[in-house]
Amino acid sequence: MEKILVANRGEIALRVMRSAREMGIKTVAVFSEADRNALHVRYADEAVNIGPAPSSQSYLVGDNIIQACIQTSAQGIHPGYGFLSENAAFARQVREAGLVLIGPSPEAMEIMGNKLSAKAAALKYNIPMVPGTEEAIKDVPLAQKRAVEIGFPILIKAAAGGGGKGMRIVEKAEDFIEQMDLAVSEALSAFGDGSVFIERYVSSPRHIEIQVIGDTHGNIVHLFERECSVQRRYQKVVEEAPSSVLSPQLRKKMGQSAVDAARSCNYVGAGTVEFILDENLDFFFLEMNTRLQVEHPVTEMITGIDLVKEQIRIARGEKLSFKQEDIEINGHAIEVRVYAEDPANNFLPDIGTLKTYKTPKGPGVRVDDGFEQGMEIPIYYDPMIAKLITHGKDRTEAIERMIRAIDEYTITGIETTLSFGKYVMKHPAFVSGNFDTHFVDKYFLPEHLNAEDEEEAMIAALIAATFIKPQNKQGGGENEMPLSSDWKKKRKEY
Repeated sequence: MEKILVANRGEIALRVMRSAREMGIKTVAVFSEADRNALHVRYADEAVNIGPAPSSQSYLVGDNIIQACIQTSAQGIHPGYGFLSENAAFARQVREAGLVLIGPSPEAMEIMGNKLSAKAAALKYNIPMVPGTEEAIKDVPLAQKRAVEIGFPILIKAAAGGGGKGMRIVEKAEDFIEQMDLAVSEALSAFGDGSVFIERYVSSPRHIEIQVIGDTHGNIVHLFERECSVQRRYQKVVEEAPSSVLSPQLRKKMGQSAVDAARSCNYVGAGTVEFILDENLDFFFLEMNTRLQVEHPVTEMITGIDLVKEQIRIARGEKLSFKQEDIEINGHAIEVRVYAEDPANNFLPDIGTLKTYKTPKGPGVRVDDGFEQGMEIPIYYDPMIAKLITHGKDRTEAIERMIRAIDEYTITGIETTLSFGKYVMKHPAFVSGNFDTHFVDKYFLPEHLNAEDEEEAMIAALIAATFIKPQNKQGGGENEMPLSSDWKKKRKEY
């Protein structure tokens, strides 16, 4: 495999290309009209235009991507994450074209792409499941009876989807039918599949996922866990590895369950098995993501393993370059996703030009991004600008480094979630490790960010008042040192 095409954009396209370049492999970028001047296009050895700006006319058109691969004589396709990365039909199309997908088989994608078939596969290995239905609900009165047996509150979930779509929490039996109708309608609209099932609702869950990787020779290992419990709208915003609550015994047990889940579908490549952990530290299988995860850098930081290089080696038919006993946890890593969103306005996306864009540096800091100063944030795609990762000898140092890195990260022209990331790092619940997936609902209010800005402004004013001698000692003149500050406004200007 001397040349690969990266069927993605932004930071993940660059991240894949850098590992490929280190392996002496040439890369091909694909781009939409909106990404003509993007960094991944400039970095690649070759680039091919695959259509207009909307992803439905470019990055999601499998035929165009395969044609670009054939046109440039690339032998393999790395899908990154999102877009076509978990599309079984595309994976089969790649195989039929005589090309190699750097990822799992279409059969594994099909099994794990549906929550019900994924549960059925995992049950073969007696992996713990949240009590609920094992098949799609066809008889609503019977499902209501089953919900009563499980005990309220219960969760109605779409079999084909994720991201909170087609999901309803039902607190009491009399609300069941109404919420069921809403869940089916939303699932049908979002995924074209109205199949839903029910589970007992875990009231204080932690989201723990295990990185697995397998080769074509039957070897499957896990690379420990990632804690992904800080979320907004069911989407992760802060991830860390390892989790602060897993004992070595629980880590080993969950790791083995993840390996068994991967084995249940003959999994090849890098994937992630997701679990929920309740307040009693009992874990339950949730789903499997059949691709490289956004948060994979924290696993790389604590293990020293380049997951993209391993993906490429596996796609070339090589054996894993390590065994389970070879992998050790080294320190602690945290990732904060930097979105072009306004956390003070319900995390609504914000578009515009990056007037200032300066990334943090120094020991233990990694930035995976796809933008530079002066670039526009396009409206057509996910609003993530970058992933900020820090690594330390322990969790405390990783948190301290993250706070320092956020302070050094300068972005103006748009609102970002950096201030929210700093809020999380400094919150007592996060620092103590005593939090769950309801962190945002429990602790975060937009005014908390303004309060922190005002506190920093007052500190800046007090420092200035202490060390800078006013020109007008009598006070009341235009040069008098103010007791308040327009520091926040000036920070955005500069």
